[in-house]
Amino acid sequence: MARGNLNDLLYFVTIAREGSFTRAAAQLGVTQSALSQAIRGLEARLQIRLLTRTTRSVSPTAAGERLLNAIGHRFDEIASELDALTELRDKPSGTVRITCGDNVLHTILLPRLAPVLRECPDVTLEFDVNYGLRDIVADRFDAGVRLGSTIDKDMIAIPIGPPLRMAVVASPAYLAQHPAPRTPHDLTAHSCINQRMPTSGGLYVWDFERKGRKLNVRVDGQLIFNTAQPQVDAALAGLGVTLLPEDEVMAHVEAGRLVRLLEDWCPAFAGYHLYYPSRRQPSPAFARVVDALRFSEKP
Repeated sequence: MARGNLNDLLYFVTIAREGSFTRAAAQLGVTQSALSQAIRGLEARLQIRLLTRTTRSVSPTAAGERLLNAIGHRFDEIASELDALTELRDKPSGTVRITCGDNVLHTILLPRLAPVLRECPDVTLEFDVNYGLRDIVADRFDAGVRLGSTIDKDMIAIPIGPPLRMAVVASPAYLAQHPAPRTPHDLTAHSCINQRMPTSGGLYVWDFERKGRKLNVRVDGQLIFNTAQPQVDAALAGLGVTLLPEDEVMAHVEAGRLVRLLEDWCPAFAGYHLYYPSRRQPSPAFARVVDALRFSEKP
């Protein structure tokens, strides 16, 4: 029997169980005439009568009873599976894959998402620590985390942290041997800890701004890294001056292990954002992650 006739079988099962075309039509959301036409067509194809109709009731014939016993429970199983799928849709479950940097993973993502893991045991979070500008669609990530100014315009971007500033820092030991820079241009006379950009492959050009005046400075030094944490470690060891987002170094600044320099040349910019494709249909698990990470300024 063609797949298009499955509706006719469902109609038959419902009528046989309800014993009424009227009640079956109301349950199925179709007209009585549509049911009558479907049953006539089914009986014609099978060349056997399935239902006995009287003015007061409808009951299956012997052949109809046999068909009902054979297929009725199958439709019950299908309905149960569809209900189970609906429950999965409404209950957060499955894997959410996020690409991000190491520091934001430890300072924002894990602390905010830990409650989600406890409350939703069927949710799995997978993190890809990567400083490159990953194509989250091609690489099959659900979302990524970047600074707001670097996110493509066709993405939905949700702030997950406050605005940030860059911070130029060096250790007290380094500054004991070298005069603190007063302007960004003074950095050219210092041993600076450079960062190689993961996408272009070039060295990061340190950029500054004060009172609308912008400066780009190409610095030099003996150390080059491609991630932030080694830059912090090198600065703590007194090996030079480095420039990083302030959240990477503020704990060390507050503890006196690093000294902040040129602070008036480092304006605020958009902080970390969770971003994902605008055409993405969010699953309950992904929606739960977004809600947990969404940042709002406290009064």
